Amino acid sequence: MMTKKTKSAAILGFLVSAFVGSSCVNEKHGNDPAAAEQTEQSANSETSIPYDLSRPEKFNMPQNLFEISGITFYKGDSKTIYAIQDEDGDLFNLALGDKSSKFTKFGGSGDYEDLAIIDDHFIVLKSNGELHTFPMKGIDQPEASNVVKTKDLVPKAEYEGLATDEEAGMVYILDKEVKKGKADGNTIYAFKFDGGKFTPGATTTLSFKEIGKLAGESKMKFRPSALTKNPLTGEWYIISSINKLLVVTDADFKIKATAPLKGDNFNQPEGIAFDKAGNLYISNEGGTLAAGNVLKFSLKK
Repeated sequence: MMTKKTKSAAILGFLVSAFVGSSCVNEKHGNDPAAAEQTEQSANSETSIPYDLSRPEKFNMPQNLFEISGITFYKGDSKTIYAIQDEDGDLFNLALGDKSSKFTKFGGSGDYEDLAIIDDHFIVLKSNGELHTFPMKGIDQPEASNVVKTKDLVPKAEYEGLATDEEAGMVYILDKEVKKGKADGNTIYAFKFDGGKFTPGATTTLSFKEIGKLAGESKMKFRPSALTKNPLTGEWYIISSINKLLVVTDADFKIKATAPLKGDNFNQPEGIAFDKAGNLYISNEGGTLAAGNVLKFSLKK
């Protein structure tokens, strides 16, 4: 039979053990409110994106699109995808699943990164910020007609992201990396497109700190590959091949969510587009054992 004295000692021992155990659990999880907040934010960001990024429908590209870069659709029609690859000035068009593609030449050899459509014109971005603009009419010919080169629209830097908002008549160019100086974020340059002319508008910055906070990384230098606008929500979707990351912003480029591009599906994500039904497409350059491809992510019902 336990005396009052031994009973008190037992209770005290139990309380001490419970306290130590609780301390060990807190220590195991880092006992860091900031880290816990980042983890929670990252998890919430992933779940807020209405696509299962682990379950794509894959379309392998023909050999001449092994190094597929930018992709786009005309008015969101997914029957035909338009694409470029980053070494030659050729604009390709094909149906997803085709084993061959047609193309028209719009320029010589170069580092071509992205493309977009506005006002029945194609715009192609080179890594130095130079644009090639030409009408869609006549792209069934061997060479594109009336190609206009536009230089010095943006400061010297490395560029990979180009997108348009056809309803607003706007063109957006997103830098990948500033060659000189220490930038604390990526800059988006806006231009009004009218009659083939580009009139400068406002600039916007995507903060490394804000992206890193949502992605759960304390030190983040975002290196975006491409961007596009979701036609159903007005949100912007931005991918980075280097960071293996998807970033979602609102219509004014305020950062809302991030999601990692995990697994073998994302060999080198370089292009992004939406169709008019809101399905998401991401293109990947080929690798040692893989062809270039386009991944389709259906909008969750």
